[in-house]
Amino acid sequence: MSASKARITAIGSYVPERILTNNDLEKMVDTNDEWIVKRTGIKERRIANEKEYTSDLSYKAVRNLIEQYDKTIDDVDLIIVCTMTPDYTTPSVASNLQAKLGIKNAGAIDLNAACAGFTYGLYVANGLITAGLNKKVLVVGAETLSKITDFTDRTTCILFGDGAGAVLIEYVEDQPSFISSHIGSEGEGGQHLYCTNLATQMNGIDLLGNGCIVQNGREVYKWAIKTVTSGMKIVAEKGSLSLDDIDWFVPHSANLRMIESICEKSNFPIEQTIFSLVHYGNTSAATIPLSLAIGVKEGKLKAGDNVLLYGFGGGLAHAGLLIKWSL
Repeated sequence: MSASKARITAIGSYVPERILTNNDLEKMVDTNDEWIVKRTGIKERRIANEKEYTSDLSYKAVRNLIEQYDKTIDDVDLIIVCTMTPDYTTPSVASNLQAKLGIKNAGAIDLNAACAGFTYGLYVANGLITAGLNKKVLVVGAETLSKITDFTDRTTCILFGDGAGAVLIEYVEDQPSFISSHIGSEGEGGQHLYCTNLATQMNGIDLLGNGCIVQNGREVYKWAIKTVTSGMKIVAEKGSLSLDDIDWFVPHSANLRMIESICEKSNFPIEQTIFSLVHYGNTSAATIPLSLAIGVKEGKLKAGDNVLLYGFGGGLAHAGLLIKWSL
């Protein structure tokens, strides 16, 4: 990674009001609280209402950012929304968000890397700012996964929730946030985690075309453990650090058992890991910014901390970033 010229200067988050507990799910499918917690660590998740969409959650996350840090966003020149649940095929969530915020001179794009979306969004924003193409970028990770979840499928409906997180990234001459990165994809495994749209086959495999999330949890689990444990070391080494130098690890909050396995295999302390899944579930591109917001609220993240972010999921895509926390 070239010497960065980008710094994270504010963060905000939002989750819908409705809470769907494990006890609620017991009334919907053949499951129970003990089974869900034992296998996932999830106790509850937030669910958007029928008229609440990804652009609405994104807007409220940015408003939270503005209120917390007293930031001006009129001069934002690019909006990146990382999501796999856009309001429409087109226009983009980012364009809707630009209109809601009243920003007049900003480009707007959606980025879909599923659960790795937010780290990819940060990667792109840092690159554009460092290259001198942009000065002030909003990066939002937001999902309304409940709208594409099959609530008759006990293997997936226990996992997913809705939420949004946003960060503001600005050009700086010194003390940037971004240290190193590592990205990749194994598209040959894409059929293990998908949501159908136009095509009915992938890699020669017939797909279940109900428009909801379909996941082969066992295969995704194996891929994630292997990929993230090796990726963490690569990101640290690129930043001329070891994992012992990392203050906080913030992985995609897919499943607590998965996070525990990653920490065990990489010999990284689970006590220095921040996740958002217990009360929010798996919110795909929103899990990492929600986790960061929790870290700020709980006083864990301090200015100068070395923080390793790692997103992974559908694609199968992954992206790790080492950042110097600046808030």
